Order: sequence, then structure tokens, then C-alpha cells
Amino acid sequence: MKKIKFISLLIMALGMSFTSCEKDEPKDDPNAPTEEADFDIFEEISYDEMVFVKGGTFTMGATEEQIPEAPKDDEFPAHEVTVGDFYIGKYEVTQELWEYVMGYNPSFPQMAKHPVESVSLMDCVDFVANLNSLTGKHFDIPTEAEWEYAARGGNMSKGYIYSGSNILDDVAWYERNSSYNAHHVGTKAPNELGIYDMNGNVAEWCSDWYDENYYASSPTVNPTGPKTGLGVVCRGGTYVYGKWTCRVSSRDFANADERWNNFGFRLVCRK
Repeated sequence: MKKIKFISLLIMALGMSFTSCEKDEPKDDPNAPTEEADFDIFEEISYDEMVFVKGGTFTMGATEEQIPEAPKDDEFPAHEVTVGDFYIGKYEVTQELWEYVMGYNPSFPQMAKHPVESVSLMDCVDFVANLNSLTGKHFDIPTEAEWEYAARGGNMSKGYIYSGSNILDDVAWYERNSSYNAHHVGTKAPNELGIYDMNGNVAEWCSDWYDENYYASSPTVNPTGPKTGLGVVCRGGTYVYGKWTCRVSSRDFANADERWNNFGFRLVCRK
């Protein structure tokens, strides 16, 4: 059984002092005695914040600034989508956090502050379940619409081609600058909301099934993807992909049980 002090540290480390994702249950007595944790790994962890994303309406898909980059057919039609408020990880889930929650590290090479990789969507679902059990929170994997809205900068968007810039080298580790390796999270510039690595480093799983024609019939409010599809949506490009796949509207997919060595994810928590 995890120690009470560790649970408190984990919640602090994830920046979850906000109340919108808490369960409706009595709070612990602050004067009650607590057990000492075996060790305090999260006192030094860099994955320490969730970024609040104010909901709003945006144009999803191949918007005007994307057209010169020759977007794929599955990015059309550009369409208006409204998403609610949510919190999203400032960084991709790190190997350090994954290993403590899951008890193993599937990544190679193993570097604590690098994003976890070689994880399938199903592995990520298991991680979220374990994390929620440890924290009493309601973490999840972002929908494709939430991911793109956050990548574009939410209601602070400046209409960039990539997440936070029109110059990819400023905001991403990708084919031309990565030496074909993942890098420490948060070492490139953030986007308008203060979120890092939404381009490059590792591709990020979303919770939606992939259908190349989904945008033609997508719901306009909080879409969650089709009922089934060719695979599951992945976003953001990776450290081995080129500039074209790192655009904020670029879409990719993979089977839910596939473990690619350049795929990871980040967390959300909805209000």
C-alpha cells in the first residue's frame, strides 16, 4: 500500500492543487498522524505542473496558415469545434513518473527526465488507471480536439504553423536537430499557454479512433472521435519525423497495442 506522505507528494508534484479534478469526499484531517514514505522521489521530479486551458471555439484542421505546407486530405475540411475547460500536462509524461507508477521503464535509453516511449495506448490507459488510484484524481488521455486546441495555444493562439512558433527549431526536437534521440522534456520554447514539446520529441497518443473522413461529420462540441477506425490518433510528430508531420493540424495513427520507440503521451484532467 502506498504511503500517505507519498500520495501528498505526488499530488503536489503534478501541480494538482486545483479542486476541479478532486473527488467529492471528506478531506483528511490535517492533524492526523501520517506515515513516512520509503523515499521521496517526487521531491526532485521535473513533471510538476498541469496547465489550465480555458475552453473555447477554434477552427480545427487545415487552417489558412497550414495550406502552404500541403496538408493531407484527412485534415479537411477545416471546421469549428468547441471544447470545455481542462488541464493538460505542461510536459510529456516522463520515464521517471512512469517507472514509479508502473514499476518498470520500457524506454531505451533510460533517462529519468526524458519522455517515456515504447508505450502503447493500452499501456497508457493502464498507467492512467494506476495514477488515478494513487492520487484519487481523474486523469485521462486527451481527445484529438483537446490536443489540437492546446497545441494551437487555446484562446491565446497566435495562429502559428507549429505549437508556439513558425520556426520549428525553436519549439521542437525533430529529424533535423534531434540526432535521432528523444531529449529532456521542456528544453525547447513553450507555446502560448506554456506547454512544452507538443511538436517533436515523442508523438503523443490521443483517445480517439482514427478515421480519415471524420472531420466531415465531426460533432461541433467536445468531439471524441468515431466509434471505430483504422487505428488510434497520434499527434505532434517525433524526433525522427520531418517538419511536415510536426504541424499543429497534422494527423497520424497507429494500432492501440503497438509500442513504437518514439511514441509517448501527456495527461489531461477535465473540469
